[in-house]
Amino acid sequence: MRVPLPDEFLRLPLCHRGYHDASKGVIENALSAFRAAIDAGYGIELDIQLSADGDAVVFHDDTLDRVAESVGLVEALSAAELGRIRLKGSADTIPTFAETLALVAGRAPLLVELKDQSGDMSGTDGALERATVAALMGYRGPVALMSFNPHSIACLADIAPDLPRGIVTSSWGPDDAATVGTEGCDRLRAIPDYDRTQSSFISHELADLDRPRVSELKAQGARVLTWTVRSPTDEALARRIAHNITFEGYPAPFIRP
Repeated sequence: MRVPLPDEFLRLPLCHRGYHDASKGVIENALSAFRAAIDAGYGIELDIQLSADGDAVVFHDDTLDRVAESVGLVEALSAAELGRIRLKGSADTIPTFAETLALVAGRAPLLVELKDQSGDMSGTDGALERATVAALMGYRGPVALMSFNPHSIACLADIAPDLPRGIVTSSWGPDDAATVGTEGCDRLRAIPDYDRTQSSFISHELADLDRPRVSELKAQGARVLTWTVRSPTDEALARRIAHNITFEGYPAPFIRP
């Protein structure tokens, strides 16, 4: 069953990892960044990983080093341990997905990216997908789920067929080939899993937005989001193709429907 992307995801610009501003102590994927997005009236894009004890936690990188006052793998620590780690330059710690849902409480659309747990876009054991869906039980508010890994989206189609889902897509260039392999990149670049996963949208890399496959899917009814827009100039280019943007670093304007 293909579940349409709710209108909120096309009407409100989506803050990349929340409306963060490190100069103000508001760090990406932190509760303060989500509060700022809600206060500004934006939608929210965020990332989730799996903790050592099987909880969905909100964090982008596989490792803590870049934005947290700790080092090591996210997956090596429990949700409680991660919740005690301060994010650099802020008073925030790493939140669980459930804590984030409690904060947002339906006040902003949530575009949730499930990070690839395999490292090479291979199969999933379903643990992160199940944890994500479990956290969403009883949640009232617009939510859409997405991942670079089409196996993750196929899993979600099985366990949560009523939730909107999509594939994060890109140019799959040489940097990606180091982990995914050249053949894997060639395959993923063609976005072959859109129909198999019964997706209703893609979130495509801004620099690759003019790819013919993107236009083909759009013509077939797919909603097209794009990442990551960082200036009004980029936004003007993006909106020629994309239905909506994921942005950071500037106050994106609200577009009349």
